Amino acid sequence: MEVKKTKIFDDWLLGLKDRRVITIITANIKRISQGNMSNVKSVGEKVFEKKIYFGAGYRLYFVNKNGDLIILLCGGDKSTQEKDIKLAQKIAKEI
Repeated sequence: MEVKKTKIFDDWLLGLKDRRVITIITANIKRISQGNMSNVKSVGEKVFEKKIYFGAGYRLYFVNKNGDLIILLCGGDKSTQEKDIKLAQKIAKEI
């Protein structure tokens, strides 16, 4: 599957200070691109949340277009989950 990222997602990822976290998130993105949807659930409005069980409990929010394109909308952690879900749903409606 092809994976694209929004600017909001890229800015979030590049803003993370811990290189280990970035490496783990990047590995999870690769797994998603290979069709591995473990620890993924729908959060409504056609948006999915991928949980990463590391550190602060990171989450990736994405949409799956036609089964062959993943668009990463935004990211966050457990502490910003509600806000991040609302943002992801808003972005999903705009794309």
